[in-house]
Amino acid sequence: MTDELPVVTVTYSPGEHLERFLSSLTVATDRPATVVIADNGSTDGAPEEAVERYPNAVLLRTGGNLGYGSAVNRGVASVADGDPEFIVIANPDVVWSPGSIDALLEVARRWPRAGAVGPLIRDPDGSVYPSARQLPSIVRGGMHAVVGPFWKSNPWTAAYRQDHQAPSERAVGWLSGSCLLVRREAFEEIGGFDERYFMYMEDVDLGDRLGRAGWQNVFAPSAEILHDKGHSTGRDPARNLAAHHRSTWTYLSDRHTGAAKAPLRWAMRGALAARSRLVVRKSRREMSRREMRKGNR
Repeated sequence: MTDELPVVTVTYSPGEHLERFLSSLTVATDRPATVVIADNGSTDGAPEEAVERYPNAVLLRTGGNLGYGSAVNRGVASVADGDPEFIVIANPDVVWSPGSIDALLEVARRWPRAGAVGPLIRDPDGSVYPSARQLPSIVRGGMHAVVGPFWKSNPWTAAYRQDHQAPSERAVGWLSGSCLLVRREAFEEIGGFDERYFMYMEDVDLGDRLGRAGWQNVFAPSAEILHDKGHSTGRDPARNLAAHHRSTWTYLSDRHTGAAKAPLRWAMRGALAARSRLVVRKSRREMSRREMRKGNR
């Protein structure tokens, strides 16, 4: 088994984020790391510049914008032949803290059934992002998706995000896909990410399927990263909001089947569709106003 640690990241015109990702990676682990840049059709030249500057970076062109999970799967497949025990999966807008990956590895060794280990994630303002959560039930997850943006302190969101749980090393329902250390055996056993999810909810689905297969999702606050969240999700908010609702429906409908639950599924689908129309319309109005303000300068 190789000592080299594969790191897979997915890019879509990542700009300056990729440089920060790669430069901070040098202090994140003492192990030799090979970075696979699974590129979903960048046009800014950043992935090409990265492989010229960093000898440990390899560019893997996916052939188009396949979505996050599909690109990760291709990146993982490209390194699995080296028989690595663990693989790091992370967004290119992650900034690594010193020793953060080594801390994840230490936790993974303490939890032999850990299929995925996730760090404590900080937002750019220093606040802690709720990256270790319960699995969403059709009520808790659905109500979080529907009323969360309008009623921030609602009880369903608080329970889902585990807002009142102090950071501690523990098994959770799922972990943010923005940064994961996965055990290759577990990842391959469940077939990696479900490629039906173009973006959003693929990490929730992964955590659920790992748990169903007898693996654990372990939160490791001893490892810490910063997630800038500026890579691709902010370019077209309306499109991304619509994708989030489609993914939420896919996840919930998959897990709550049968005739008895049909009325609840229909109600949730209708609520998600209505919310999607409202927030997409609001987002497009805000984008239009911003463009008008720019034009008047």
